[in-house]
Amino acid sequence: MDRFKVFRIHAADGQVTAGFEHSALDDLSAGDVVIRVAFSSINYKDALAATGAGKILRSSPLIGGIDLSGTVVSSTDPRFAPGAQVLVTGSGLSETRDGGYAEYARVPGDAVISLPDGLDLRTAMGAGTAGFAAALGIHKMELLGLAPGQGPLVVTGASGGVGTLAIDMLSARGHEVVAVSGKTSLDNYLRGLGAARILRRQDLDLGTRPLERALWAGAIDNVGGAVLAWLTRTVDMNGSIASIGLAGGADLDTTVMPFILRGVNIVGVNSSATAREPRVALWRRIATDLKPRHFDQVITREIAFDELPGAFADYVGNRIHGRTIVRVGS
Repeated sequence: MDRFKVFRIHAADGQVTAGFEHSALDDLSAGDVVIRVAFSSINYKDALAATGAGKILRSSPLIGGIDLSGTVVSSTDPRFAPGAQVLVTGSGLSETRDGGYAEYARVPGDAVISLPDGLDLRTAMGAGTAGFAAALGIHKMELLGLAPGQGPLVVTGASGGVGTLAIDMLSARGHEVVAVSGKTSLDNYLRGLGAARILRRQDLDLGTRPLERALWAGAIDNVGGAVLAWLTRTVDMNGSIASIGLAGGADLDTTVMPFILRGVNIVGVNSSATAREPRVALWRRIATDLKPRHFDQVITREIAFDELPGAFADYVGNRIHGRTIVRVGS
């Protein structure tokens, strides 16, 4: 390969600029495995990085994109032979090292996951970081005793990437799922993914008491702030809340009462820094018992690489639902 197209982000003096450039392999972050990228995806984090709406990059410049799937071109890591199909999510992509918005990527072997049976390169990016985060939250809740039949589970931020995949995964495992969404136009969409009921975010009675009436066996929370505080007050005995996002704020105003009287658990989900062994195991679950049933509905947009720069504004403006995948390679 000679020079190839990349989407690179520059941050300097408080200003962020991003756009297509051409790069050589030697320009990329160091790594053991060179991958010809087939697909990437857009996450909220990607939009923040590319637009400068949030401080994501820890060094500059970097190629954007926290997800990628593709085919190994060359490797000094014996675990990955040329021609192998692989995926990479998180692992410092577009934070500390070059990411997946490039026709070729070079990454450390420990970040590379062999594509599990049950997924292809496209559906792997239909899941991507969002699907991995949803699956990690569910997995952690199951380790704490979550099982179908215990009562309804609530998913906040239900129309986003994590929310849609969490609804799909949980309903497939036999849970009654209640979706919290402020977007009335998406009710049928969320029901199609498996939501049994839909609550309006703006109509929630968040309450003020340390404990409110118990409503939920558990929760996947993508909102944080006042909504997460409400969940601590309304999750039932020994229920768990997977805290994944903070679209509604980073503060948490609650008391110890839910934890010492109801045994409520808050489990934190860091999809980027998960160690390799549990990461590999969880991707196997995403390809089998946690595999979303409705990839065709979850993937609401597929765009060409050239369309990428115009796609971020809708994420920052909260005008997106489901998952957007980026077709990087031919």
